[in-house]
Amino acid sequence: MSTHAKRERLLLADLLESAGPDAPTLCDGWSTHDLAAHLVVRERRADAAGGLLIKPLAARLARVQAEFAAKPYEELLQLFRTGPPRMSPFALKQVDEAANSLEFYVHAEDVRRARPDWAPREVDPVFANVLWSRVERAARVFGRRSPVGLVLRRPDGRTAVAHRGTPVVTVTGEPGELALFLYGRQDAARVELDGDKEAVAAARSAPLGI
Repeated sequence: MSTHAKRERLLLADLLESAGPDAPTLCDGWSTHDLAAHLVVRERRADAAGGLLIKPLAARLARVQAEFAAKPYEELLQLFRTGPPRMSPFALKQVDEAANSLEFYVHAEDVRRARPDWAPREVDPVFANVLWSRVERAARVFGRRSPVGLVLRRPDGRTAVAHRGTPVVTVTGEPGELALFLYGRQDAARVELDGDKEAVAAARSAPLGI
């Protein structure tokens, strides 16, 4: 596994372990146990994980995830911590880094920011640039359902267009915060929104993400 993805995996596993199986997360309706089941299914059951993107497979995904959610929490954490099986696409270093560095960062914040006493995580500049590169690539897909034009902006001025349209809302923040916003965690993201009042409200409630 590559450096960033491996680090984020272990950090997320530690957060899930310390939180316990019944803690809330920012994933609507999911406990930490549900999130752990999702993480394992995503990289160990490709036959079902496609339901995240393909609607006809959604029912199968729900069944398989329910099966994994019935497993002991400690077993799920061990499966996640040890990484994907050898035949999984995620076992390839390039795929692991491309698909998991951002995914695991967001899910770690799902656990962290569901706590009442959470504090922002300090992200080093190198990893911030990694997150930004992932945000740039995912912006159009994750922002496709925005009802307004959506531009993501780093404090240094670099931008990515998540959705073309008018009126336009500009979302400014550090790459990790922009990632959370783009993944549909708008209320938890520490960002500034610039645009007319109605457009800003629409951006905050937009069904962003997958």
